[in-house]
Amino acid sequence: MSQSLASVKLHVVFSTKCRNPWLVPELRSDCYQYLTAVAKNNGSHVYEVGGVSDHIHILLTLPRTVALSEFISMLKTSTSRWLKTKDIGLRHFAWQTGYGVFSVSESQIEHVRQYIRNQEIHHRKQTFKNELIKFLTMSNVPYQEQYLLD
Repeated sequence: MSQSLASVKLHVVFSTKCRNPWLVPELRSDCYQYLTAVAKNNGSHVYEVGGVSDHIHILLTLPRTVALSEFISMLKTSTSRWLKTKDIGLRHFAWQTGYGVFSVSESQIEHVRQYIRNQEIHHRKQTFKNELIKFLTMSNVPYQEQYLLD
């Protein structure tokens, strides 16, 4: 094959440092647009971005020329720098060190999009920690609970 082709769809989840509720509703839309722009500028297609005050979910494609850890780091670093310029109260903003990434099949894209859109409703009933553990368990990802959240 003379060219490299890929279609890797991912559900990415990460929280603010110590789950601080920095992502107030007035800020989220701009943050999601910024994240989308950074991802697109680096070769990703973004299907959906959403979340609540202390974490976000992104459904996107992994660019075929970028390593996963490098891509997530770029998203987090770019948005963190940008958020710190938005308000003096955000000067100490930080994302958690880690992240969760889960593969998504083509047939599940719409389901995951709906899940991301309904984060506000979903988190009236379930904590971020329980949500993350559910994803890890469903995907058979081994983890040590004491290291899940920082």
